[in-house]
Amino acid sequence: MGFEKITEQDSLYDGLENYSVADLVSAIHNEDQKVAIAVGKVLPQITHLIEKVVAQMELGGRLFYMGAGTSGRLGILDASECPPTFGTDPGRVVGLIAGGEKAIHRAVENAEDSILLGWEDLQKHQISKKDFVLGIAASGTTPYVIHALKNCQLHQIPTACICCNPGAPLTQVADYPIEIVVGPEFVTGSSRMKAGTAQKMVLNMISTAAMIRLGHVQGNKMVDLQLSNAKLRQRALSIIQEKAGVSKEQAQNLLEEYGSVRNAIVGHQSTIKKRS
Repeated sequence: MGFEKITEQDSLYDGLENYSVADLVSAIHNEDQKVAIAVGKVLPQITHLIEKVVAQMELGGRLFYMGAGTSGRLGILDASECPPTFGTDPGRVVGLIAGGEKAIHRAVENAEDSILLGWEDLQKHQISKKDFVLGIAASGTTPYVIHALKNCQLHQIPTACICCNPGAPLTQVADYPIEIVVGPEFVTGSSRMKAGTAQKMVLNMISTAAMIRLGHVQGNKMVDLQLSNAKLRQRALSIIQEKAGVSKEQAQNLLEEYGSVRNAIVGHQSTIKKRS
């Protein structure tokens, strides 16, 4: 299929300044409903990607997300959620954005157009064949991402991409390309909208499914979550109560003794076995 930049096509709506708020909200909602359908069409490709991510991480490798602008921020968001949710080391899932940390808050001029910075950013992390690099770019044309993935392939580092234009240049340097065709944006070219939502949905699938397969979830509970605030501490106590079959007070004692949900559950089960 030839490359067509659908993400830049004219919106299906016009005269938006004349819409009421209710009409704007309704129209955006109608467009958003197309996103889940588009993601559903590429579930087999997402599955293969995740299976490779898990295989790499089981070898001790890391998962890298890289992108520019909204795409880069979404990668950083997903990466930053892994330590508190799954108890992973912050270096296990890494988000990189063109222009570095200051680009998280505001655009950095020309950063995404660099054909050198992406690979340089990966080299700062001593990237290796054990790792997995996922490029995120709605258009599929971002030089920062394309040339980073191209260098990864030259060094036998597995690659993937998430983009919203079929046959985009980025897909040519991705071993596991994910093309989610969501159609023109509600505001022409504003790929932070449907394209961004699609990217977020797929990133949720990748990190969640990978972490489950890597053993960070038992049943449907986050047994490795970090106790970084009161809400998470209460969640931890609830998990211990359910998994260990103890009272809230006992759960509190177990958590104090063992310091983590997983260790509290294992420690309690070990004690029960010794008594029986």
